[in-house]
Amino acid sequence: MNARLLVCCTSGVLLPAIFLTLAAKDRLVDSPWEAMHHGYILANPPMSFTRTSEISEVKSKRGGGGNHTVGVVQERLATLRHKHKDQPTAPSVIQAFLQPPAEYEGKFGDYRSVLKFDDGSPVRTPQDWLRRRAEILRYWHGVMGAWPALVEKPQIKYQEKEQVKNFTRHKVEIEVIPGRLVGPQYLLIPDGQGPFPAVVITWYNSTDSAGLNPKVRDKFDFGYQLAQRGFVTLCVGNVGSADPRIVDGKAGVQPLSYLAYAAANCRNALANLPQVDPRRIGILGHSFGGKWAMFASCLNEQFACAVWGDPGIVWNEKDPNANYWEKWYLGYDFSQPAERQRRPGVVTKDNPRTGAYKQLVAAGRDLHELHALMAPRPFLVSGGGQDRPDHWTALNHTIAVNTLLGHTGRVGMTMRDGHTPTPEANRQAFAFLEHFLKPPQQPAMKQSRDPQ
Repeated sequence: MNARLLVCCTSGVLLPAIFLTLAAKDRLVDSPWEAMHHGYILANPPMSFTRTSEISEVKSKRGGGGNHTVGVVQERLATLRHKHKDQPTAPSVIQAFLQPPAEYEGKFGDYRSVLKFDDGSPVRTPQDWLRRRAEILRYWHGVMGAWPALVEKPQIKYQEKEQVKNFTRHKVEIEVIPGRLVGPQYLLIPDGQGPFPAVVITWYNSTDSAGLNPKVRDKFDFGYQLAQRGFVTLCVGNVGSADPRIVDGKAGVQPLSYLAYAAANCRNALANLPQVDPRRIGILGHSFGGKWAMFASCLNEQFACAVWGDPGIVWNEKDPNANYWEKWYLGYDFSQPAERQRRPGVVTKDNPRTGAYKQLVAAGRDLHELHALMAPRPFLVSGGGQDRPDHWTALNHTIAVNTLLGHTGRVGMTMRDGHTPTPEANRQAFAFLEHFLKPPQQPAMKQSRDPQ
């Protein structure tokens, strides 16, 4: 029997929740990482897998040893790309920002390589990356606190609904942590026949992104605009306490990581809806919501792709808005009571680092390690005030992982002046999601004009 995987594909994107039929074994594989455990490497495009034994055959014909493994993989992948050269490519509207500017191409800054294990040994093959990825994930969860088990089928309590343009807006409560429903959140479902792609929207409140605040139209109404484009959107805001940046019941997990856990449960809530294609669920957030979306998508491989809106994608203690050191992000000290937590504000001698942030910085770790966990899933940084072009030196580390896995065009960054999203920046983000989440045969829906 032919030992290949029959794989659903979308614009050449590897989706983590895809169910892959393993023809040689007649069984289902739940994720690309499990598939790689069975000896398959990623090919691009189309979305297929090739056994590493096939790569070994090529290597033996070349007479190469272990040092040539990456070259052999690239040789095989080049053959596959040529065979499928007519596969759709990214549209011109996003093609330009899926590669670094020439001045940053191939530059990695002072960040430690993600293609080296913690013991210093190199990552040479996709199978090596499988182990290295697990090592990175294990380390970060170890520092930030391990997640509880995800809620497989979170409850959704529907309260009221209204028809808006070409979609229905539902006011709901969502089970974001086990046994706890919080709201109001807003679930926007397009008219017509599903299943649709979906996006979790993370922000300070759910009303802005659901289109209920005309003052932020074309800025923060992400879910409202995406619903008009044919996406189911779950607009999530305060999910825990009076401060939307904090989730009650952290149980030893840093607040930002616990928010990511809550977002992963929101993703599961969407995946269980009949109107949603569970293989095509992404996440988008801006600022605080961008940090939230970044951690959620990096720490949970079930998100198919992500847009991070100017969160500050690396440590930067010169920028008061890249404030991962705060107690509501990664600076919570669980050895101290609430009243003795670190004071808000930039890191100084009198107000030093605390919590997981202190440990991560001391160990020479930075957020580019989390970015690499996305590979080969696509993500876009919508840069502005906090994320500037020089941050490509951090993103290049994920590009290097994608290259090892045989993928290109999966990491992007747009640029604007200022932190607040512009209509153009949002259109770029939406085009990115349309390309990577919508099936090739599903055209982008025309957005109706708002009469206001």
